[in-house]
Amino acid sequence: MEPLVPISPKPRPASPIPSDLDGAILRLKKERNAVLLAHYYQESEIQDLADFVGDSLQLAQAAQKTQADVIVFAGVHFMAEVAKILNPSRTVLVPDMTASCSLADGCRPEQLGAWQRKYPDHVTVSYINCSAAVKAMSDCIVTSSNAEKILRSYPPEQPILFAPDQHLGRYLMKKTGRTNMVVYPGACQVHEIFSERELVRLKLDHPSAHILAHPECEERILSHAHFVGSTSALIKYAVDCSASELIIVTEPGVIHEMQKRAPNKTFIPAPAEGGCACNECPHMRKNTPEKIYLALRDLTPQLILPEDLRLAAKAPIDKMLSLS
Repeated sequence: MEPLVPISPKPRPASPIPSDLDGAILRLKKERNAVLLAHYYQESEIQDLADFVGDSLQLAQAAQKTQADVIVFAGVHFMAEVAKILNPSRTVLVPDMTASCSLADGCRPEQLGAWQRKYPDHVTVSYINCSAAVKAMSDCIVTSSNAEKILRSYPPEQPILFAPDQHLGRYLMKKTGRTNMVVYPGACQVHEIFSERELVRLKLDHPSAHILAHPECEERILSHAHFVGSTSALIKYAVDCSASELIIVTEPGVIHEMQKRAPNKTFIPAPAEGGCACNECPHMRKNTPEKIYLALRDLTPQLILPEDLRLAAKAPIDKMLSLS
């Protein structure tokens, strides 16, 4: 007797995008028993439609606590992979499968493998902003929230290869005092283009403002910050601090959540060189409400991970969770 194969819900027939798009998304979420996850860098309309808004790991863990059959991840590809790694029995949909990440794209398995061969005595600690394949090659995964604590858990004499973000790696070397850490030469295209000149101008125009920066920024930017931290930590600081004006040096999508939690404060996005809006992540912004509707309607694009890869990538994530 052949084994039973689960039957997926049939895709709906093609139809025009409804005029009440938000209402249609809410109806489809209920019909599909779906949960919508949105990263803080998504546009505000998507954040307001989401069941959970947060950082990548936080969102994947939030989905674990639901009874949803379907996860729609409005973020980038590696984040959806983490959701699938932690929720293997759920259907994970990615509204735009081309929504990638410059950090993940800049550190492919063959590139990391070449670096590992150059440093055979080093253990590989990888930032969560990497592909499942790179996670599977790593000893441990870290987030910007727990990276310092996890690095301190390794003996001082243990050399470490940190991938893929060189700026976060150097920031952590400074915080922990580690000198035996080699950083992979990757960077986030959004956090690397903030202009120090424009930031100084903002400081002069707003002398009482606090500057909040993500550690993926270059050191020359971080040197001006009152507070450096993960996206969630930046939000908490923005709400709790006494400053009424804050200059935000990360992807400006996060300002939506800051304004919701601290409506009486003024948030000023730090610009790139020339004052352009280049600090909006082009990958994150590929997701739109229309694409979320289509993903729910047609149950595609669906993220698939081979089980051997999922388990190999899950091991260093489990290690991170045990250490943090």
